[in-house]
Amino acid sequence: MKTYFESVDSEWFNQRIAGTMLVVLLAFAILIIRLLYLQVVEGKEYRRLSEINSIRLHDIDAPRGLVFDRHHHMLVDNRPSFNLHIVLKDAKPLDATLDKLSGLIEETAAELAQRIRKNKKRGAYTPILIKEDIGRDLLATIEVYKFDLPGVVVSVSPRRHYLYKTTSAHLLGYVGEISAGELAKQVYAGLKGGDYIGKFGIEKAYEEVLRGLRGGRQVEVNAMGQVVSVLNTVPAVAGRNIVLTIDRALQRTAEQLLDGKAGAAVAIDPRNGEVLAMVSAPTFDPNWFVSGMSREQWQSLIGNPFRPLENKAIQAEYPPASTYKIVTAMAGLEEGVIDANTTMFCPGHYAFGNRVYRCWRKAGHGEVDVVKALAQSCDVFFYQVGEALGVDVLARYAKACGLGELAGINLDRESRGLVPTKAWKRKRLGTSWQAGETLSVAIGQGFDLVTPLQMAVLTAAVGNEGIKYRPHLIKEIQTTGTGEEGQENIQPPAAQDKLPFSPETLAIAHQGLKDVVNHPRGTAYQARLKQLEFSGKTGTAQVVSRSVVEGLEEDQIKDMFKDHAWFVAYAPSENPQIAVAVIVEHGEHGSSAAAPIASKIIETYINGSAVEDLVSLARTESMAEVKQAEVSDD
Repeated sequence: MKTYFESVDSEWFNQRIAGTMLVVLLAFAILIIRLLYLQVVEGKEYRRLSEINSIRLHDIDAPRGLVFDRHHHMLVDNRPSFNLHIVLKDAKPLDATLDKLSGLIEETAAELAQRIRKNKKRGAYTPILIKEDIGRDLLATIEVYKFDLPGVVVSVSPRRHYLYKTTSAHLLGYVGEISAGELAKQVYAGLKGGDYIGKFGIEKAYEEVLRGLRGGRQVEVNAMGQVVSVLNTVPAVAGRNIVLTIDRALQRTAEQLLDGKAGAAVAIDPRNGEVLAMVSAPTFDPNWFVSGMSREQWQSLIGNPFRPLENKAIQAEYPPASTYKIVTAMAGLEEGVIDANTTMFCPGHYAFGNRVYRCWRKAGHGEVDVVKALAQSCDVFFYQVGEALGVDVLARYAKACGLGELAGINLDRESRGLVPTKAWKRKRLGTSWQAGETLSVAIGQGFDLVTPLQMAVLTAAVGNEGIKYRPHLIKEIQTTGTGEEGQENIQPPAAQDKLPFSPETLAIAHQGLKDVVNHPRGTAYQARLKQLEFSGKTGTAQVVSRSVVEGLEEDQIKDMFKDHAWFVAYAPSENPQIAVAVIVEHGEHGSSAAAPIASKIIETYINGSAVEDLVSLARTESMAEVKQAEVSDD
C-alpha cells in the first residue's frame, strides 16, 4: 500500500511529464505551421530569392561594326578586353579581399575602397569595375588566386582597335564612355553607364549603324560568385560593317607628305563625289581614347598650338588666297566684264583711291589676258575684275560654287567658311563696305574664309565640266548579322548641282588652270608630272598684313607670321579622276610647299606609285630651279 507521500510524488511527476509533452507538441506544431507557411504560402517568393543568390544574368556586349577602306582593307576592328570587377555580395570578407587584390594590381586597398564607395548604389549583385583591359599576365595571376578572391570576377568585352594608329584618325574618329548627359538622350536609349559610343568622326556620325545589340547569359554561380555553369545564352548582335570611299594607300601617302607640318589635304573623285583621302595634320592616336591616356599624352594634344584634335579638312577656316581667282575669273567671264580676248597691263601695282595695291610680282606681268592671269596669278588683273563686278556679285557666284555653305559631308562640326557681302559687314561690324575691300576679296584675301573640303569640291566641279557633287564617305553598309547573311546596302548616289558657268567659261578656266602647272611661266610649273598632265591653282594666304612683315629679312619673320600655302588641282586635265586641295599652314608659298604634295598625291592615285620613300618635292627642288620656274608668292 502506497503512502500518502508516494501518491503525491507520482501525480506531480505525471503532471510534469504531461506539461513537458504539451510544450514539445506545441513547439512541433508551431514549427510545422511555420514550415508549411514558408513552403506553401511564401514558397514562391523564397524560391525566387534563392535563385537570385545562385543564378545571375550577365550582359554580353555587342561588338561594334568593322570599318574598311574602298578596297576592303580593314581600318578598324575589335580586340578582346579583360576587365576586372567585384560583386560586393560575394566579396566576403571585403577588407581581406581588397587587401589581397591590391597586392596583385598595384593599387592600394584604400583606392579600391574609394572606387567601390562611388559605385555602391548600383546594387549588391551588380559588378563594380575595378580595372579595365588588365592584360593577359594579370589575368593569369587573378586566375591563380581566384579562390582567395571571392566576388572578384573577370569579364571579356570587345574593345575598339584602330589598326594603323594615327592613320585616318580625324576621319575615323574615336569612341569613349557614354556620359550622364548622353544617357538621357533618346538616341542612346537602351545603353547604360560604362558603355562606349562614338564621340568623333565616322564613329559618331554612324553610331547607330556601328552599334550592335547587347546579348545576355544566364549563369549559375557558387557561394564565391564564380560561374559554375551557363544555363542559357542570348547572343549579342554585332553592329553593321562600313566600307568607306577612302583609299588606304592614298590616305597614308598624303599623311606621310604632311608629316611634320600643320595643314590638311582632301582628295575627291570628281565623277561621283567620293572622298578618296582626308588628312589633317598633326594627327593623334585614337587608341588613346579607348585605353585611357596619361596626363602627358593629354597635355601633348591640348597643349599643341597646331591643334591636333581639330579636323582641319572640314573645321579649320582659311583665306582662300589666289585659289579664289578661279571664281573671280569665271564670274567676270559670265557677267561679261571680260572675255577671252580682254587684256590688262600689270606694272606690278594698281592705284585705287588713295592706296596702291601691289601684285606679288614687283616687276609686274605686263600685258595679260584671263588665261595668262590665271596661269601667272596676276593680282592686278583680278583687282580690276573684282572692282568691275562688285562684292555682292562675287559673293553670289562664290556661294553658287559652294563657298560659305556646308559641303554636306556627314561628319560632325563642319564649318561654313565666310563669303562677305555689303549686308554681312553692316550687320556684323556695323560699318559700310569700302570699295577697296572688294579688291582684297577678289584675290581671296580680306574677309574670305573657306575650308579645304569646300575647295576640293569646287575644284572637282570645275574639272568635271561644272557638276557639283555632295562629298560623301560611305561606299557600302554591310548588313551581315541581320537579315540575309552577306547582303549589302549600297549608298545611293550623292545629290548634284550645276555650277553657274557656261561651257565656254569653263573651257577658258580649264586652259588657264592647265597652264598654271604645264606652262614654263605657270606658278606651279616645278610640280608638273612628266607622264601626266594635270591642272591646278596656287595660293598664298596672308596670316598678317604685309605691312607687319614688310622690310624684315626672311629669318626675322616668325613662323606664326608666315603665310599659309594653298594648292588645288584636278587630274588628268581631260576627264579628271581625282581633285585635290592641300593647305600647309605657314608654308609660305603654294608653289613650293603645297603643290608638290598635291602632285605626289595625284601621281600615287593615277599611276599607283609606291608609298615608300615619300619625300616632298619641295625639299628636293633647288632654289635655282624655283627661280628658273619664276615661282610666285602663290
